[in-house]
Amino acid sequence: MSNSSRSLSEVHSSIDTGKKGWRQILAFLGPAYLVSVGYMDPGNWATDIAGGSEFGYQLIWILLMSNLIAMLLQSLSARLGIVRGLDLAQASKNAYPRWANIPLYILAEIAIAACDLAEIVGMSIGLNLLFGLPLIWGICLTALDTLLLLLLLHKGMRKLEAFIIALVAIIGISFLVEMFIVAPVYTDVLKGFIPTKLSGDALYISMGIIGATVMPHNLYLHSSLVQTRKIDRSSKGLKKAIRFNFFDTVIALNLAFLVNLAILILAAAAFYVNGYFHIAEIQDASFLLEKLFGKTAPVFFGIALIAAGQSSTITGTLAGQIVMEGHLNIRIQPWLRRLITRLLAIIPALFTILYFGSGALGKLLVLSQVVLSLQLGFAVIPLIHFNSDKKLMREFSIKLWVRILAWASAAVIVYLNIQLVVQQIQEWLKDAGDNKLLIQVTVIPIALASLGLLLYIFVHPFISSASKERKQLPHGHAELITEDFSIGYHHIGIAIDFSGKDKKIIQSALKQGGKEATYTFIHIVESAAARYLGQNALDHETQLDRSNLMQYQQKLQALGYKADMQIGFGKPPVEMAKIIIAQQIDLLVMGAHGHKGLKDLIFGSTVESLRHKIKTPILIIN
Repeated sequence: MSNSSRSLSEVHSSIDTGKKGWRQILAFLGPAYLVSVGYMDPGNWATDIAGGSEFGYQLIWILLMSNLIAMLLQSLSARLGIVRGLDLAQASKNAYPRWANIPLYILAEIAIAACDLAEIVGMSIGLNLLFGLPLIWGICLTALDTLLLLLLLHKGMRKLEAFIIALVAIIGISFLVEMFIVAPVYTDVLKGFIPTKLSGDALYISMGIIGATVMPHNLYLHSSLVQTRKIDRSSKGLKKAIRFNFFDTVIALNLAFLVNLAILILAAAAFYVNGYFHIAEIQDASFLLEKLFGKTAPVFFGIALIAAGQSSTITGTLAGQIVMEGHLNIRIQPWLRRLITRLLAIIPALFTILYFGSGALGKLLVLSQVVLSLQLGFAVIPLIHFNSDKKLMREFSIKLWVRILAWASAAVIVYLNIQLVVQQIQEWLKDAGDNKLLIQVTVIPIALASLGLLLYIFVHPFISSASKERKQLPHGHAELITEDFSIGYHHIGIAIDFSGKDKKIIQSALKQGGKEATYTFIHIVESAAARYLGQNALDHETQLDRSNLMQYQQKLQALGYKADMQIGFGKPPVEMAKIIIAQQIDLLVMGAHGHKGLKDLIFGSTVESLRHKIKTPILIIN
């Protein structure tokens, strides 16, 4: 795979794990903390508060079960990224036909927007509680945090992880203070870990807790983030990476479990015990905390809410980048990718406030969880298939007992989420009145089509041959080249992007310099992972790019030319300029994008940006 087709190429293999002792363990810690924030987002708050206020401590065991399922699935996601060097979206592209990948991408994008919707609603409520900022202005303000994400990515993966961990710590400390304020009866809390029979509203809220806990976009995200570590690709090195990432997952998700547990205990101790049994709105919870315990309690509640929303939205935008690049082989400018994700969430939130009032935001949160529930099976089922494939995972395919646990977890999740969706549709039909036909001709067919696709992605790997290695973004393989004489410049750079024009570009370069010149092949890995990991990237795609470039170098050398190669990581104009200046190249030969105008704005124009950074002449080959 080429660098630019690696997952999150900006930071791919950017963190060195070749250390000893506790420093090596610390080098592996981080990806699961970014993932864990999705398990404590405002969507989780709504279900935890509803469960605690209506049923006290009775549903604690549901929280524990959902956390165990989450740890299992996230560890499988990490295993896939470590062993295959692919994220879940890229693996799905290889395993399923294109017609299936398009709806899989659309469903993943909708789920990410639904998750982002919960984050911006939560943040706007937090800003309203702390500063009295109107909800509609709070929602608009959340668009600016995309700039914060771009800044953090520019600073590197470790800075981003540190920022997220700091937000998680704020959430944890805030709820620790809340625990001292509400003072729950801990003997009653312990009884909640004992499973009890569920029915009616308890079953419905339990399904909501599970659906809100196991987030589909986190499975895509984790399989990519583990590739930010530069690891030894030997069998021993892979086993060590899997083990340390499992530790990372267990620690991070258990911290998230403690936060969710604190929210449920808070709701039970503050509301259920005092006779407030139906608190589903986050605002209502804050107002009641102030009424029961004074002004200090809602302040920490609001701080934690803002931290949860901010941290979750950062990881949501990263997941959006991963699914677009993985499923569709489309890479657009990072700022535009973030803006699209945010607008997909902001527009329905603004629409809800303008037309239904701020009181409807609670219902919008519930709807976002239903949408997430619909998508969950489409991520879990392929994930288990990929980890069970002995041909592709080799000795690292999961054992039979793990497979049984994974499929049992998937069955529970899919069954409960289907039941949740059915109940929600029934409720909509009951309340629809004259609009019942609209639901019957839109919502129900979409739900049935989604169920059909779910059955297909479950059955397909059993009946098809081994996964075909499809072209990953956006490159092919090295082409044959022929000798052609010409005298020109002394040191010529040849920009290679494996786009199908390489032969023409190389021959044009040889005409300029002949055998008297030195030729340097230049390729920039620009995927999301490469931008994070830089020179430390060692995944399959990077090695394939390096191998293809080396073929060009060796072919020229065999023809009697002087040739070497340079690989850069990150933004093509910036990295190419560094190489050209460092190598003292006096002519650069490169291909044109083949697009202009709006497409240059979306995909970026390397030539336009590069020409402002160097004084070296550029020969563009159309």
